[in-house]
Amino acid sequence: LVGGSIEDSSGNPAKPIYDADHALRRVEAAIAAAKALPFKFVLTARAENFIRGNPDLDDTIRRLKAYEKAGADVLFAPGLPDIAAIRQVCASLERPFNFMVGIKGRSFTVADLAGAGVKRISLASSLYRAAMTGLLDAAREVKDHGTFGYLDGSVPTADFNALLGA
Repeated sequence: LVGGSIEDSSGNPAKPIYDADHALRRVEAAIAAAKALPFKFVLTARAENFIRGNPDLDDTIRRLKAYEKAGADVLFAPGLPDIAAIRQVCASLERPFNFMVGIKGRSFTVADLAGAGVKRISLASSLYRAAMTGLLDAAREVKDHGTFGYLDGSVPTADFNALLGA
């Protein structure tokens, strides 16, 4: 499986979202490049409003529908505030919608997301952050208390080796 995404964020703090026409031209160019490849490439088009300071659901839906019409395989709008907004976005689209977990207060159950119409869930950096949180908690326990209680909840090495086929 090969794929990538194109965002409508500009990287410019003064104007963090490209205007809709420019953003659409970028998506169209990415779709053309993906279709020219000699293999299947899944292109996800992202409407970044909610994580770039423009929490406008109507504009987000307009952008996603334009990206869908242009031929994006998957649509994505990170940072949607609640299940109602997710449901509204999914209902407005025909192609699969991706939801990204990992934003505090904006992660929902798989069942809730599926019920809202989500077809793909991204974990982003959430598993890495969970692992690093465990590392920091264990290191603090040793440093601050001189104890090793974290070991009681740790996965044994033999179990990791079995998972990795060692």
